[in-house]
Order: sequence, then C-alpha cells, then structure tokens
Amino acid sequence: MIETARLLLRPMVSEDTDALLRIFAAPGVLAAFDTEPFDRRQMEGWVQKNLVHQERHGYGLRSVLHKATGELIGNCGLTQMAIGNATVVELGYDFRRDYWNQGLATEAAMAMRDYAFQVLQLPRLVSLIRRGNQASQRVAEKVGMAQVEAIT
Repeated sequence: MIETARLLLRPMVSEDTDALLRIFAAPGVLAAFDTEPFDRRQMEGWVQKNLVHQERHGYGLRSVLHKATGELIGNCGLTQMAIGNATVVELGYDFRRDYWNQGLATEAAMAMRDYAFQVLQLPRLVSLIRRGNQASQRVAEKVGMAQVEAIT
C-alpha cells in the first residue's frame, strides 16, 4: 500500500473491474488514447492484463482510493513495455472525470515516481502522452518529466 495525503494506492484486484469501468466507459476519458469507451468485456480484459503484469514484474497499475470516501477513483502505476528495441517502464494514470483538476493525478504520480526510483530502483521512467493531452502533460511536468520525443 502506498499512502499520500489524500490517496491510497493499492495493488489492483479483479473486483475493481466495476469501479474502473466507471472511468473507462465515460465519454472523453479515453479520448486521450484515441479510442472508444470500454465495455465490460474490454474492462475485464484490461484488468486481467494488468494482474498478469503485476504477477510477472512485481509491479503494475494500482487502484487509487480516495481516503476521505474509500471510493476507487482511478489508477496509477508502472507498466513495462517495449518501444522500438528498448524496454521501458511507463508511469501512467487515469482518473474519474469528477476528480479531475484537483491535483490527485499529480499526487498519485509523484508517489509512484518515488516508489519506482526509491524502492524498485528503476533507472528511468517514461510517460506516453498523446499530442494535445495537455492535462496529462502538466501532470508529467509536475512530477519532473520532460518531453524528449513526440509520438503521434
């Protein structure tokens, strides 16, 4: 469990599917990925993929709970992936729309950044952010990331 002032970040479990679907089925949330909102089958597959990643690598996307309400309001974490010939670890985050613009994504991302460097001792993190997704770009900048390459 990773704790911040307002959030708890815990390993994701399959029972989080319905709460995560509230995020990924909402219009606009997946626009940053240039894809349509998820249906239940897609959400179940996405959660299962993350659970396999967690088991294989010892880390993954975590479910983010708001301490004041106990509600699952997002996910934030680390995903190992291949980009070209390199293997990198991405810091990613997705939050329910009604929790945007409150600094929660930044708070969660800072906690995961610190965990990645201090506990896992990873040498580098990346965030893949679609051009025009200014909110995610601001979060990445606030946690100390800088744009090194534009991917369209």
